[in-house]
Amino acid sequence: MASERVETVIAGNYKEMEREEGNSRSTRSKISNLFWHGGSVYDAWFSCASNQVAQVLLTLPYSFSQLGMLSGILFQLFYGLMGSWTAYLISVLYVEYRTRKEREKVDFRNHVIQWFEVLDGLLGKHWRNAGLVFNCTFLLFGSVIQLIACASNIYYINDNLDKRTWTYIFGACCATTVFIPSFHNYRIWSFLGLMMTTYTAWYLTIASLIHGQVEGVKHSGPTTMVLYFTGATNILYTFGGHAVTVEIMHAMWKPQKFKLIYLVATLYVLTLTLPSASAVYWAFGDLLLTHSNALSLLPRTRYRDTAVILMLIHQFITFGFACTPLYFVWEKLIRVHETKSVLKRASARLPVVIPIWFLAIIFPFFGPINSTVGSLLVSFTVYIIPALAHMITFSSASARENAVERPPSFLGGWIGQFCMNIFVVVWVFIVGFGFGGWASMLNFIHQIDTFGLFTKCYQCPPHKA
Repeated sequence: MASERVETVIAGNYKEMEREEGNSRSTRSKISNLFWHGGSVYDAWFSCASNQVAQVLLTLPYSFSQLGMLSGILFQLFYGLMGSWTAYLISVLYVEYRTRKEREKVDFRNHVIQWFEVLDGLLGKHWRNAGLVFNCTFLLFGSVIQLIACASNIYYINDNLDKRTWTYIFGACCATTVFIPSFHNYRIWSFLGLMMTTYTAWYLTIASLIHGQVEGVKHSGPTTMVLYFTGATNILYTFGGHAVTVEIMHAMWKPQKFKLIYLVATLYVLTLTLPSASAVYWAFGDLLLTHSNALSLLPRTRYRDTAVILMLIHQFITFGFACTPLYFVWEKLIRVHETKSVLKRASARLPVVIPIWFLAIIFPFFGPINSTVGSLLVSFTVYIIPALAHMITFSSASARENAVERPPSFLGGWIGQFCMNIFVVVWVFIVGFGFGGWASMLNFIHQIDTFGLFTKCYQCPPHKA
């Protein structure tokens, strides 16, 4: 009975929103709804899949050169499943929090629920603060990485400007994401973004196979512990894109249907990442150790230029995905979150872009920065904290008895779920944060020593006279 009532309450609010937005039968309204107002299961799937496989698609062959072929494939499968599990935990906690609040007659129609608020409502202010710090820092650097990727990619079709100058230009372009109100309005962008990465993934696969192996190709990875765990944490980062799960769920008309969406999105993403990373590594081998962007090794053709342009557009979209939760936090801090003026909210959001711009210029290390963010931030943000929060939330018998979402029976009920959570916490803390943090920081410091901070053109070949 409780779960039926929950579904009615949750779906009810969103149904009201849907009717309010769809009352007008004008052509303009229908077009707007088609491209702008997304809240279905399919919209959520496109958002999850599009957000998960962004610029990291171009750095996975680099990770394979550090890990070796077998370890690269196994880590993708392993972290893909682990990421899907913790995304499921986040969705359970969101529904639990929202249900409790709506029983108290709280109305969320002009308020976007975020992860730190879920932690606050279920576990208190200390968990809220931890969630806020880790989530915001991760999303900040996630946005930085997209900006770095834009400059890295455009350089391969126009090297008249250095990468730092391109970072200035794309920083200004990405700032236009302040005008997109919420994840509810990413419908067309999510669809296009996934089509773009699908093209790029299969371009990398087919182009590498046609190119064949370079003369004297070597596949010597793994060679050192540092490189091995650096590559592993880049894959941990790859499947840690569910820091925006709560915001995506809140944009759904029926968020309780989210449960398996991230898993299905991950399975699709694996059809892109496994063939492309394997084919590029097979063709170029150890050359990838000094070429973190896979596009840099493929000959320039109109197909490669198309892939570069599509990835640039997609990185703009992913920048918006990573930055939008930061916009929400800032809006709530300065008390403009519930205003209905898009222009007022957009102008209030602009200060958020400035530190992202600045950090992208300081640390332009495309590839190594992914592993550093993965080990130090992703490990806690989307793996350790959700697993611990779930266990503590349902630690009491009464909480388990009244839970809105019960654990899958095939896992062994609550005991099986708690065992899974403990495994995630221990594994990610030791392997992801411990060994991964050690390796990725050593590699990151090596990049600083080699290229320096504020470097104008990271890993750029010397210009021909």
